[in-house]
Amino acid sequence: MALRGRLAAVSGAWLVFEDEAGFSMTPPQSKTWSPRGRTPVVRVRGRSRRRVSIAALTCYKPGHRSRLIYRPRRDDGRRDGRKSFSWRDYRDLLLTAHQQLGGPVVLIWDNLNVHKAAGLREWAAARDWLTIYYLPPYAPGLNPVEGIWSLLRRGWLSNVAFHTPEHLIQRIRRGLRHIQYSSHLIDGCLAETGLTTRPA
Repeated sequence: MALRGRLAAVSGAWLVFEDEAGFSMTPPQSKTWSPRGRTPVVRVRGRSRRRVSIAALTCYKPGHRSRLIYRPRRDDGRRDGRKSFSWRDYRDLLLTAHQQLGGPVVLIWDNLNVHKAAGLREWAAARDWLTIYYLPPYAPGLNPVEGIWSLLRRGWLSNVAFHTPEHLIQRIRRGLRHIQYSSHLIDGCLAETGLTTRPA
């Protein structure tokens, strides 16, 4: 990881981590306060299996404010509908990131099979502004985006009874927008991995 950080610093690139997660209508549970003997009950509509998938990028560069870029994908409930991101979705997300960051990108992500799809590899190989590295297998502790999911689940999504998929999406967007404007939270997720944005 130190080598990758030095590579990004030397080339003036943004060090970008990617991960994706799925969120369902059933809210994550968290502890809360209540009067003694009155256990709080949150009623949810358990029939819906609709999910929202989010792909997110945390972006770091010494001397710049850390950034969070994300894209949601809603499961439309059809059996033939794709529930996860395709390689074209990742391509479009990376193009958006490149435009917003305005510089080269060193991307670090996991070994998900769609990340290694032939179409995505061919597209990436033709982009001189993009360098890709893969995390070791089973190493979520090295990816700061995992911290973003934790913040979201423990904060804006915990103990909420979602009425509709739209309600779920609204809460996800609200939480991610708050994190976007709080670069110290994004920096904290990087610090949890043991990495830093300070140049070596």
